[in-house]
Amino acid sequence: MNQPLHIDGLDRASVLPNRPLHLAVGMFDGVHLGHQAVIEAAVQSARCSGGLSAVLTFHPHPSAVLGSPNPTRLIMDPPTKARVLFGLGVDAVVTQPFTPEFAKIEAQEFLPWLRQRLPQLAGLYVGQNWRYGAGRRGDVGTLVAAGRAAGLSVFSAPRVNFDGEPISSTRVRALLEAGEIGSANALLGATYCAEGVVIPGRRLGHSLGFPTLNLAWTPELKPRLGVYIVRVAGPKSPVPLPAVANYGLRPTVGSSSEPRLESHVLGPCPFNQGDTITVEWLRFLRPEAKFDGLEELKAQIAKDVAAAKAYF
Repeated sequence: MNQPLHIDGLDRASVLPNRPLHLAVGMFDGVHLGHQAVIEAAVQSARCSGGLSAVLTFHPHPSAVLGSPNPTRLIMDPPTKARVLFGLGVDAVVTQPFTPEFAKIEAQEFLPWLRQRLPQLAGLYVGQNWRYGAGRRGDVGTLVAAGRAAGLSVFSAPRVNFDGEPISSTRVRALLEAGEIGSANALLGATYCAEGVVIPGRRLGHSLGFPTLNLAWTPELKPRLGVYIVRVAGPKSPVPLPAVANYGLRPTVGSSSEPRLESHVLGPCPFNQGDTITVEWLRFLRPEAKFDGLEELKAQIAKDVAAAKAYF
């Protein structure tokens, strides 16, 4: 395949080329190092056999459908996840809607249901703790047995540890909510990013001498509010540009109902309204605070900029 495919649901998977399919299956929220071990196994197997590598993932999170009082908030939306997966060399991503009907599929019915939609399926790749089927009654053991009976290979990747503890999406979420961006990036094996279109702002930063890029970005899982050292990337710059960003409610100038991400590039800025940019989060500087007027706010921003310049 020359161009990777992002397919909305298995009912549309007939567009996949008729080649042996090596399929990694899971939520893969965040695509952290543990997920990457599963996905890379599928990619390598496909390359060695002349087959096709694909990922089957789901949206929304099952907890949002199965009546959990506190549904899991996702680190990534489907387009961002697909982009990251394609960066790992995957040929196709299938985002299957997780619906009440899908949740009722029994574990013993799952593999026949899958093969009906993917007749070219040659191998399945999952994490060691993956569960599937109604009531999560299926596990790796039942999948291996079902695969053997159907003539399919099943690969189970062991959990990947960091600092003596297994890497998990839950652990990454907790780090992001605590502002521990360096540790989160270590578990992700990549830099946590926010992607979106630059939208108009109130130009307050410009009037204070620190113009900002306001990003249209509303993640489910919101990182800790505060000031971060970041880099800003986009088609107009061949390399990511050093910057400092505020992610918060802006209590000094009239609190917002939703957090906003505003980035100040530390040098000449080629980006304008309407441009699509990526903000790469590198280090947490300080929590968001309310200041006694614009002069105090301006003085603190100057300190934040100085700290970011020292970092770079």
